[in-house]
Amino acid sequence: MAFALAAQTPYFADGYHGGIYGHYPLWQTQFMVDQLNEHPDWKINLEIEPETWDSVLVHTPEAYHRWQEMADNPRVEWTNPTYAQPYCFNISGESIIRQFEYGIRKIRQHFPSVSYYTYGVEEPCFTSALPQILRSFGFQAAVLKNPDTCWGGYVDGFGSGVINWMGPDGTSLPTVPRYACEALQKNSTWQTTSWNNSDEYLRACAEAGVRYPVGMCYQDAGWKNGPWIGSGERVKNNSRYVTWREYFTGINKGEITDDWRLSQENIRVSLMWGSQVLQRIAQQVRHSENAIVQAEKIVSMAWIERHELLPDIWVNEAWRTLLLAQHHDSWIVPYNRLRGKHTWADEIALWTTNTDSLANKMIQQEVYASKNDTGRYVRIYNTLPVAREVDIPELTYPVTLPPFGYKTVRLDEGAAPVIARTTARSNPEIVLPAALNDENEYVVENERYRITFDLSQGGIIKSLIAKQLNNREFVDKQNVFGFGELRGHFYEKSRFISNREQPARLTVVENNALRKQVRIESQIDGNPCITTVTLHQSSEVIDFSLQINWNGNPGIGEYRQGDNWQENRRAFYDDRFKLNVLFPATLSDAKIYKDAPFDVCESRMENTFYNTWDSIKNNVILNWVDLAQADNQYGLALFTDHVTSYSYGADFPLGLTLQYSGVGLWGVNYKITQPLQVNYALLPHWGRWDEAAVGTKNREWNEKPVVVFLENGEAGEKSFLQFDKPGYEITACKPDGDKSLLLRVFNQESDGKPVEIQFNFPVKNVAEVSLNGETEAISNVKNNRIRVSIPPFGIKTLRIR
Repeated sequence: MAFALAAQTPYFADGYHGGIYGHYPLWQTQFMVDQLNEHPDWKINLEIEPETWDSVLVHTPEAYHRWQEMADNPRVEWTNPTYAQPYCFNISGESIIRQFEYGIRKIRQHFPSVSYYTYGVEEPCFTSALPQILRSFGFQAAVLKNPDTCWGGYVDGFGSGVINWMGPDGTSLPTVPRYACEALQKNSTWQTTSWNNSDEYLRACAEAGVRYPVGMCYQDAGWKNGPWIGSGERVKNNSRYVTWREYFTGINKGEITDDWRLSQENIRVSLMWGSQVLQRIAQQVRHSENAIVQAEKIVSMAWIERHELLPDIWVNEAWRTLLLAQHHDSWIVPYNRLRGKHTWADEIALWTTNTDSLANKMIQQEVYASKNDTGRYVRIYNTLPVAREVDIPELTYPVTLPPFGYKTVRLDEGAAPVIARTTARSNPEIVLPAALNDENEYVVENERYRITFDLSQGGIIKSLIAKQLNNREFVDKQNVFGFGELRGHFYEKSRFISNREQPARLTVVENNALRKQVRIESQIDGNPCITTVTLHQSSEVIDFSLQINWNGNPGIGEYRQGDNWQENRRAFYDDRFKLNVLFPATLSDAKIYKDAPFDVCESRMENTFYNTWDSIKNNVILNWVDLAQADNQYGLALFTDHVTSYSYGADFPLGLTLQYSGVGLWGVNYKITQPLQVNYALLPHWGRWDEAAVGTKNREWNEKPVVVFLENGEAGEKSFLQFDKPGYEITACKPDGDKSLLLRVFNQESDGKPVEIQFNFPVKNVAEVSLNGETEAISNVKNNRIRVSIPPFGIKTLRIR
């Protein structure tokens, strides 16, 4: 029996999702036109990849022109103009901005009159900082539902009507949440009850007091259903189709039932963390994100100096291929094929290689760099707004770089520019602990740290003393797990296996005033493991590089998963069973902080563990997690070179997920076919993450100094701009036409009081602009200085003329 409606009409947001890279058959455009004409009560919301319309114009021009006539019809709303429909939680905040920027630009090439009101998506393409980004692009509302495609996750249920989604910077946005009464569908692993305005869903809404209940389904482009829940007199439960804009402006009419300061952990997501293919994708995307942003900054410095502009096509194409590599399908179905031949993983390797190549080309072109690693001068670029001391392999001394600028150094003829390396174990600066008299223990130390390696147990770290933190010991020696231990459940052997089971070998790679580096060779289940550990004079960060040369494809995970992709319980969910590197630390009653795009989240989870689809947790490490003592007196931050997951709980130390091998989503076997290669780092520190500048130091770790060789030059240095206090990140700096520069600033660690920005070049005026280009305020420029107020976790874009 159909649910008997009480007093309120149920509403339904239908629509289409997909595109030329995901799924968009050539007949789809004409189909939408015909169906809208055939069903006058039907309305649709669109999430179509913007590049799709280039193909539609070429292959079905008649349908394209008919669609142009309907593009701004009130029965059609465009709810996600991002270039490649990214998940958002797994990429940088700047990448999210460019996804909208380039996507809106492309859609306007085809449909100039289209405007944007509501952000709505089919997949869990959400992140906590979206309110300020959406507002700045002109969006007025959002939807936190993804009822029919929850494979990769879903948002927590909350509220009983339209709420204010509060971002970390304080920006609010009217939002339809997944209601607290909107349950996960029984006997499903991809739906909530609102996917078809079921009796169960509408009854729950009535009991919860939802005044204007709305369901949702964005159909995959290529489905021939037409109106999803019927049409005319046959529409399910007398529902009324709406666009989201109509729902917010004509039905709900501004009624707000609650405020929700949504945490990143309220976005419950799970991908194939630890699988080789996803690990490579995440590393490639991270590298390209860093490369293109740094290239733009260096191009901006050259533009300030010489007022020369590069061809826009270089920059645009570099971003285009990176944005495509961030497509949600590439992360959840990397083995699927697109365009006939390549898998998503294949395409991402090509796309990110293109981005990296163009970024390098932009730098080489702008600084007149030598095409070879030769030349009489070395120029070292610092793309951060803070001065920093760095070790450069080409030089025998540390170099202090000015804020957002460069230093040029002459390589004197006859001098050996490269530091001599040693592989002698007998070097006096790497010694045996005299009191122990044990050849299986080795000590590496510099001014900051003293690290003792236990080679009898696979080379784990037996002691990590932070000298500048009152000689604090960070290794919990009483823990059953080893610090730096590699451990995973090899289900074909039916047991956990660790590299502690066999002794390791240590070789000194480098030992001088600037760097101490050792290589530790161990093995796990017969698979050779090589860990390189580096201490720097110029940095508090301890660098680790891990390589595992796998013999075949060992199964690693909780158990051998079958190919039943509809099972609620999955072998790839519980990360404790995957291969981890573990860090049991001496931090009492510890808690976790972790970064997210334009946000930092304090974890409220008791632990990160789950093993079923209906209990997913957000255990994502974007750039870093910080294990903090309860009183925030000490902390241990973990950096990683790619997005993945982490583990932590009362009886399980902080662990970084390294490897899963077995069946995953949709029954695909996620195999090991290549060596594992991962870079990570540790930062022991005083105080809370913001006091310790964890975000700034992570940025330094990601945006390494850019070194170029010059045939000709002049020794010296130059800073183009600087801030009068720390805690701010320049997420973007790029020429904006031939008369201005765009500078985007993120306040990650400062208190929000005005910051003074000094420009070391002539400035006529500075305007604060929204992300859609509209001028919001004019800053008063005095002596090439301005003062700007940015709230914590806020972003601000400045147009500098």
